[in-house]
Amino acid sequence: MSPASSAHAAPTAVLQTRQLVKRFGGITATDHVSLELKQGARHALIGPNGAGKTTLINLLTGVLPPTAGHILLDGQDITELAPHERVQRGMVRTFQINQLFDSLTPMQTLALTVSRQQGLSARWWPRLGQHAAVMQRCEELLERFHLTDVMDQATRVLPYGKRRLLEIAIALACQPRVLLLDEPVAGVPTGEREQLLQTVAALPADVSVLLIEHDMDLVFSFAQYMTVMVNGGVLTEGLPEDIARDERVKAVYLGHGAEAGHG
Repeated sequence: MSPASSAHAAPTAVLQTRQLVKRFGGITATDHVSLELKQGARHALIGPNGAGKTTLINLLTGVLPPTAGHILLDGQDITELAPHERVQRGMVRTFQINQLFDSLTPMQTLALTVSRQQGLSARWWPRLGQHAAVMQRCEELLERFHLTDVMDQATRVLPYGKRRLLEIAIALACQPRVLLLDEPVAGVPTGEREQLLQTVAALPADVSVLLIEHDMDLVFSFAQYMTVMVNGGVLTEGLPEDIARDERVKAVYLGHGAEAGHG
């Protein structure tokens, strides 16, 4: 391949599922799902209630073992890896990485995460502020996620939207190659949504994002590519404008409006 042609080569797949199946007794929750997440992708996974989205994400993150099929990260089979090993390899899910420590501040929470990421373990605590690299990274994250104004407040008193922002900040502190955004605006009051939506839109370009969401405003403003699941399988996938025009999608999902939810 010439340098000119390689410069325009299609992005490689960083995350793949191959014929992924999950059965619970006689119920097939995930039915031979094959999906590709391209490098730098902004990819949305949508579907009506019970479509299998949550089961698929639990398979990707190692919370559930598959009945059949394989999961590949950067071409390496990770199907048998434990959840923490997948995080170490760069696949991170928001909102289920860590329980937020209610008594810690956003600064302390991020310092703990960044210190662990930099191999400092728990030694950061007595010398918080003495590790310049840790403090610099924390300050960058606090600013990116609009948390500077609440950085010294206990997490338990933060508005819900700020807690969600902190959870995404924790995810990014883990330096993910693949970020699974699991319904980031669910439960966030209207007045706090805009800041969160802007932050999601401004995530680093080198992080490949799979967004699981039923808020169509967020989906269509964020996604460059979409996969639609129904009854555990992939109904269709494509560009947002094609998905919006697809009569099958309208029939099984978009037309349901607020009735569509977790699944």
